[in-house]
Amino acid sequence: MVELASQQEGFLGVESAREALGITVSYWKDLASIKKWKDNAEHSIARKKGKSQWYKAFKTRIAKVERDYEFEV
Repeated sequence: MVELASQQEGFLGVESAREALGITVSYWKDLASIKKWKDNAEHSIARKKGKSQWYKAFKTRIAKVERDYEFEV
């Protein structure tokens, strides 16, 4: 899905972490881009498969990033 998402207009990037809990965060230009991604046919099929086969539960959160900075040694 990341490869497909990266081809969508408005896609800015993705970050993912997998341990006992899996988290994937995708970044989009605006709400219209998010809506187009949600309406993508292949993505819709994957979401349905996720609900029926892969996940017991999941959460979607849409939030605006106001600031982003980091520190590395």
